[in-house]
Amino acid sequence: MTHSLILTLKILVAVLIAAVGLGSTAADLTYLWRRPRLLLRSLLAMYLLVPLLAIGMVAVLPLPPGTEIALLVLAISAGAPLVPRKLMPLDNDAYIFSLVVTSSLLAIVTVPAWAALLAPLYGRTSYLTPGHIAPVVATSFLAPLAIGMVLRLPLRAVAERLSETILKLGGAVLTLCGLALLAANGGLLLEAGWPFLATLAVMTFGALAIGHLTGGPEPEDRTALAVCCATRHVGIAVLVAASVPGPRTAVLVAAYIVVSAVVSIPYLRRRRRAAPAPSADEPSTRCG
Repeated sequence: MTHSLILTLKILVAVLIAAVGLGSTAADLTYLWRRPRLLLRSLLAMYLLVPLLAIGMVAVLPLPPGTEIALLVLAISAGAPLVPRKLMPLDNDAYIFSLVVTSSLLAIVTVPAWAALLAPLYGRTSYLTPGHIAPVVATSFLAPLAIGMVLRLPLRAVAERLSETILKLGGAVLTLCGLALLAANGGLLLEAGWPFLATLAVMTFGALAIGHLTGGPEPEDRTALAVCCATRHVGIAVLVAASVPGPRTAVLVAAYIVVSAVVSIPYLRRRRRAAPAPSADEPSTRCG
């Protein structure tokens, strides 16, 4: 049952990413590339500061045996493909989409690099190479994204609405599957205990704070980067988790999906309330 649920999660991720592509344009892709300072801050937060946060937590916190590697797997699995451009009603759709694409592509190099760096310390994930990660990114992210963007052409009139509908329904089903995976492996969660779940919450808070503080002067960029930092690449995390014998790490990765969602919701609501209402007389220019 566990393997079936993990496969279902992978399929749902692909469907959601296709929906993101359906609601995005080619112009959105290069938004971040034309803003090198924002690009540098974003990548620094996602690929360096969040992993360093996890390494520090593993070093100082008395985590249950076997859970340290799960935390590190999550930390190095940057990419955040589940952050759709319609996640937040803020005027930075293009930034979110461009960051999602760029970070997922760079994960092909950064994840093996972090895995190789951590392997001598923790004795795991040392075999991963860009050749292992690239097919995951291609099949779980690039292919469905391209399919969605191609389908946008004949469905232009209804693409936005259809994208939003799929994202809402798919997100709900993804959450249910994640909960089912946790329920089917409740023993592992009980074994890990509340301290580990609390650690996941602390890591999410820390990742949100890193993104918020490094996102620059624009409030919308801060919010977007915070959520991207707190969201990890499920496909890559499951691949890295597969290097660890047994289902423990994969189940704990699923636990992070649920915990991070619970922790991120209050932050998003607070940021939405703080966001200024767009002026009806001033059309948005942020999406290029």
